[in-house]
Formats: sequence, C-alpha cells, structure tokens
Amino acid sequence: MKRRNFGQYCGLARALELVGERWALLIIRDLAVRPQRYTDLLEGLPGIPTNVLSTRLKELEQAGLVERRVAPAPERGVRYVLTPEGSALEPAVHALGRWGTKHLEEPRPGDVVTPESVTMSLRAGFNPAAATGLNESWEIHADDMVLHAVVTDGRLAAGVGPVPGEADLVITLTAEGLPSSQALLRAARCGLVELEGRRALLNTFVNVFTRPVDQNAPHD
Repeated sequence: MKRRNFGQYCGLARALELVGERWALLIIRDLAVRPQRYTDLLEGLPGIPTNVLSTRLKELEQAGLVERRVAPAPERGVRYVLTPEGSALEPAVHALGRWGTKHLEEPRPGDVVTPESVTMSLRAGFNPAAATGLNESWEIHADDMVLHAVVTDGRLAAGVGPVPGEADLVITLTAEGLPSSQALLRAARCGLVELEGRRALLNTFVNVFTRPVDQNAPHD
C-alpha cells in the first residue's frame, strides 16, 4: 500500500505520514498499554480488516515505532511492542484523546470499550497536581474488565489487570452502559459503584483522574 506524502517540510506533515493512516494511532494506543500479539490486537480493534492490521504493523515497524519480540516463557510466539520512539507518541495520543472526548456524544450502535482504551483514558485524565505526595492504589472492575491505577510519590502506573499485591480501594462499576472512563467517573460521583477497602479514597480517585479543563489552555 502506497504511503501518503504531503510534500511539505513540516513536522506535523511528517508525523501524519508516519502515523496518520487509518487505525495506526489506535494500534499505538493499545501497544502503549502493553505488548500484544497479532491476535490480541485483532481482538481489541473490532472492525479492522486482517490485511490492514498486517499492513499497519509493517509500516510502523519500518518507521521504527514498533518492533517484534519473542514472548518470554511460558508464552509462545511473537509480541509487538513500542520502541522508545513509539512510546514517545503517548503524550500526543493523550492530548488527542482529551480533545476527542470533548466531542463524544451518545455511544453509537456497535461501539465498544476495551481495557486498553479505558486505561489510556485514565492516563490521559490523570491530574498530577491532585496526585502530589499520594501513595495510593485502586483496582477497577467494570463488566469483564479489571484495571489498576497505582500512584507512587505522585506518579501514575495504570494498566490492565489487578493491582500487584492488595489494592487500597476496589471500585466496581454497577451502572448500566458502556464502561468507559467517563462513565466510571460519573458513576463514582453519583455513588453508583460498589467499594471494598478505604472508601474515602473514592473522592481522591475522582480528583486524581479529573484533569482541569483549562490545564492545557493556551496562555497569552
């Protein structure tokens, strides 16, 4: 498949040439959460044709953003991981996600929510100012998803799976609908969650993962 070339000596144009093709940034999003096998990516990106996934992975490898690694024992096969240059895209993915969230309306028929998309939404919504000095952990259960968010000395580690060790607070989303990060925060504010552990940390969770609207506003 021929790659687009904008013919402009511009950083944004070059970025779009590398990751602007359909599905490319969603592949970057999912790999930013954890290494994935081809079948994992296919399952987490409903609707992507197999030939398009193969092409995008090959293009991202050629661009030096993704590489293949043999899975450690006892797993078998090959996993795709981001290179350091690919990982450097995460802040841009967060910024685009925050911008796009402002334009979300009601879910469309067939829309899905994946563990990777919720994890990246939590990372994008993380408010470092509210997390200053915190050392807390949350485990989030929503439908069949289990996620963790651990703040250590104000730094966030969020991913798929339970908290290593014991969580300070386990939050289970009980509200109906797609279990997005926005739905989780709304449910937490309204008390539509089940809690196990230090219940006072629910308000802390809401504050830590609610980024001020004007935090990235341009300054005069």
